[in-house]
Amino acid sequence: MSNTIFTCSKCDAQAIKWAGRCLECGAWGTLTEETTNKSQSTKKVQGPSSKASKDVVELTHLSISGSRAKKLPTGFAEFDKVLGGGITPGSLILLGGDPGVGKSTLALQIVNSFKDGVLYVSAEESTDQVSGRLSRLGKGQGGLRFLNEDHLETIIATIESEQPKLAVIDSIQTVYTEEITNAVGNLNQIKACTAKLLTLAKSGKTAIIIIGHVTKEGDLAGPKTMEHLVDTVLYLEGDKYKQYRLLRASKNRFGPTDEVAILEMVKEGLKAVVNPSKIFLAESHHQPGSVICAVAEGSQVFLVEVQALVAKTSNNYPKRSASGFDQRRLEMLATVLSKRAAINLSNFDIYLNIAGGLTLKEPALDLAVCASIISAYQDRVVPAKTVIFGEVGLAGEVRSVAKTKERVKESVKLGFNKIILPYFEGASAGLVKVKEVKEIIGLLN
Repeated sequence: MSNTIFTCSKCDAQAIKWAGRCLECGAWGTLTEETTNKSQSTKKVQGPSSKASKDVVELTHLSISGSRAKKLPTGFAEFDKVLGGGITPGSLILLGGDPGVGKSTLALQIVNSFKDGVLYVSAEESTDQVSGRLSRLGKGQGGLRFLNEDHLETIIATIESEQPKLAVIDSIQTVYTEEITNAVGNLNQIKACTAKLLTLAKSGKTAIIIIGHVTKEGDLAGPKTMEHLVDTVLYLEGDKYKQYRLLRASKNRFGPTDEVAILEMVKEGLKAVVNPSKIFLAESHHQPGSVICAVAEGSQVFLVEVQALVAKTSNNYPKRSASGFDQRRLEMLATVLSKRAAINLSNFDIYLNIAGGLTLKEPALDLAVCASIISAYQDRVVPAKTVIFGEVGLAGEVRSVAKTKERVKESVKLGFNKIILPYFEGASAGLVKVKEVKEIIGLLN
């Protein structure tokens, strides 16, 4: 017996009849027709369950040190740091990022560091293409086994036969399973393939990395349930036209989620940035709208340049544009400056840029953004050797941020002698403590 249902391609909600708009998420034109086979009717089961019970284990009787799975170091120190020491056997890792940002390059560098026990599966590239990319990266190919396949059942059978320590699937959007009748790349295909790979990973000791694309909204292609299925979600962020990348974990069942790796794309692939502050400040310009901010990403603290341009608008509605910074946050800070600091920006366009091509979401950038806007608006240069950081609230108050001492230490180490920061207990030379954002105006002398 077959039934026809309609599934929303955005939220995965189901309906018994077609409609122009999804009743769950409100999206238009997203319902697609699907046919499901029902082999047998549902029968009401009476009496006790026929399923056998299983033994229950008391956790207190287990040896914590002996039962903990030993992680596999990849040889890529920054990647291991983000994962919390390496790859956990039997785990399913999702690596996402924009097209061309370097996901496949990073995956090849990881699998190349293993001497043996690695299977690289690609449905997008042939054997010659992958081999040629390894040669361009200057990596050896000893011990790396390759499979060009897009049929999931064949991939699973190969992994079960080879029993590798690590398998990489590049990418999940190009793999299909016969159990789903939808086209390759459909949401149901992605979910079903991910669930099958999770079952495979948990049934043995093979760790699996699946590569996923990111949509124009910045989310992983596929429903959010895809992220719930996997053990770890990694994002490789950055502009493909610039050389710097951020690798961060948004979910990690076997390690921290507060570590970030700063990487640089070079001819040989991705390599760690040892001193990010010097690199990001190497081309900084001391001019109106330019402010140096101390940011903290994971355990690293480094300095970046925040640039703002304020110009008279030619439209009825002033424009707010940000690169590397949340645009909605920029709109909020511009409103706070207008309301709490008497900086009338209603007739001015504001353009903001985080130099270096990084995308940062740290609240400590707020005060530096406000200072850069004021500096550009008044056409006044921020005093040389000045670092500014702090969170700004809706009332115009400046709030404290984490790792204040580490930020100050990094700034002093790089020769900055004036640090404008939120008020906190204690005194130190060169620190200028502010409680309200309007105090910044008098400090730009």
